[in-house]
Amino acid sequence: MKPPIAKRMAHTHELHGDVREDDYYWLRDRNNPDVIHYLEEENRYYDEMMLPLEEQTERIYQSMVDRVPESEVQVPIKHGPFFYYSRMDKNKQYPIYARKKEESRALLPEVEEEVVLDLNELAEEGDYLSVTVRRMSTDHTSLAYLENRDGSDRYTIHVKNLETGELLPDRIPNVYLYGSVEWSRCGDYIFYITVDDNQRPYRLWRHRMGSSVDHNELVYEENDATFTLFITKSQSGKFIFVQSDSTTTSEIRLLDADSPLSSLQLVDARRNGIKYDVEHWGENLLILTNEGAPNFRLLRCSLNDLQARMEVVEYSEERYLQAMYPFQGALVVAGREKGLTQIWVIQDGEMKQVNWDEPIYTVSVLSGQSYETAEVLIKCESLLTPKTTYGLNLLNGEKDCLQVARVSGNYDRSLYRQEQLWVEAEDGAKVPMTVVYRNGAFDDGPAPLILYGYGSYGSNSNPYFDPYRLPLLDKGIVFVTAQVRGGSEMGRNWYEKGKMEHKRNTFTDFIAAAEYLINHGYTTANQMVARGASAGGLLVGAVANMAGELFQVIVPAVPFVDVVTTMLDTTIPLTTLEWDEWGNPQNREDYFHMKSYSPYDNVEAKDYPHLYVTTGLNDPRVAYWEPAKWVARLRAVKTDNNTLVLKTNMGAGHFGASGRFNHLKEAAACYAFIFDKLGITE
Repeated sequence: MKPPIAKRMAHTHELHGDVREDDYYWLRDRNNPDVIHYLEEENRYYDEMMLPLEEQTERIYQSMVDRVPESEVQVPIKHGPFFYYSRMDKNKQYPIYARKKEESRALLPEVEEEVVLDLNELAEEGDYLSVTVRRMSTDHTSLAYLENRDGSDRYTIHVKNLETGELLPDRIPNVYLYGSVEWSRCGDYIFYITVDDNQRPYRLWRHRMGSSVDHNELVYEENDATFTLFITKSQSGKFIFVQSDSTTTSEIRLLDADSPLSSLQLVDARRNGIKYDVEHWGENLLILTNEGAPNFRLLRCSLNDLQARMEVVEYSEERYLQAMYPFQGALVVAGREKGLTQIWVIQDGEMKQVNWDEPIYTVSVLSGQSYETAEVLIKCESLLTPKTTYGLNLLNGEKDCLQVARVSGNYDRSLYRQEQLWVEAEDGAKVPMTVVYRNGAFDDGPAPLILYGYGSYGSNSNPYFDPYRLPLLDKGIVFVTAQVRGGSEMGRNWYEKGKMEHKRNTFTDFIAAAEYLINHGYTTANQMVARGASAGGLLVGAVANMAGELFQVIVPAVPFVDVVTTMLDTTIPLTTLEWDEWGNPQNREDYFHMKSYSPYDNVEAKDYPHLYVTTGLNDPRVAYWEPAKWVARLRAVKTDNNTLVLKTNMGAGHFGASGRFNHLKEAAACYAFIFDKLGITE
């Protein structure tokens, strides 16, 4: 079967005296039958190309399924009179959320389980299911949760009566997928955030339980199209924080959860470039802010005087503080130092770091813990250590290992190695990389290697344990993550130097990492794969144009590749929110900088690596037409005979298929493609 050739229809964009030809602009119209036909033709071509790899795909898939434990149960988290947890059975696609009523963790094995929400039962109604936010009422009798069945960011609130098991008539549509639902403490009201036509969360509403949705009251509206609106509840449960956010600026208001009809109280009015977060601790409000402190300083003030502020601990440029977890007995702070995640405990004015045994690790504080607890649950993992949950005693600082996640099948960590490497970037910056491989991977010389990167929004690519990676490590694959600028692995400045006019650093850092791995004998260009998703898809898409010769295969998943056109179109969901990340192309300087790296605008008549591209028809974050247009142009222009496939999930969005086994099937197909192009045989 020959690859589909999309028709070309002349269309030009003119701005700043520059003309861009866009012959595939017509693919934006999903209501055009020709568009759906083209996507379906690409899917048929994908199926044809993958047909010879069916057996290999199935073997890889089964090797991953073999790593699925018979059961996975999270460490229960004490909240109120219950311990809450989730569990997964091996033959199930989705988690089951449950609880047990008991005072002591030690007595839980003897207590009967109560299922709070079984997503597998919900999934019986259709092919796609996503449940994100779950919020329990203060009296623990009602559960509000968000449900979506099409892959978009528009979710519906359902409320389940846990005493009867029935769904209440309080059904609220058009709610954002996260940071959007909280209860008043009395349980009579639900506060929620809806999205506009562009799926931007912008309106906060108050719903009285049992009343008609038509009578809900608008509490606050965020009118600035470059800001989004979120709500969270304080660790203590006393306040609901109403947060307006752009990528550079914050503004937060307080709502007393005990007085749901009260007015909002402004903490600090928005000022360009000032980001801050707040929490409640005793009689104080805690404020984490970057004002005069690029890596954020921690302040406190009395609830009676929000402007009289004092430093909680001395500011340090070496520490990047990112989150606060106030408990009755101590304040726990999470952040980064020396390129790794860290946790500190502040008690009696002293800040102590929680230490770990490995040189490479990721640590985090589990959410949903009770403010009154004396045992804070912390998760720690590495490339070699499965997720391990510790109980940190706030009274004596001791850590108690409560659970090490089960790994199905044989796993001997001594057979594998993890490393941290540092590569010098084009401008002299030192870029960290994490590496994991099986002993002996380099016995025969350079090895097949998958290089992953993201590098946007300050999001971090932290080392984590993946049991489904083990079968691939056993075949000699080396996995490397380049922690390029645009993330914040090395602090807030690491992010600032990988955005806007500095965006090219993200790409050149990744290229420097690839060259380092080749020059130091880890791999060769014929054995290396580049992977990235969403903004990481932009990364590897740009690299395909800039240095495609360094890779045998490139895998861009839901890639953001038509940068200039998307950033000019304010009718596209979330576009205006992105101007502080990429720039606004209405500005001449931003326009030409973005055009210089936009993958779609820089396709050339030259050889490209094998390309495995994915997208989702219902994706509101990166519209399907971006990868579709990019693939169409590549097919028309590239000079090689390498394989190029586009797989469109016609019933899902940005996050692909729902359900654990469906995700594994998608991953197995991708790895089969990679194995085939690298010449790896079973």
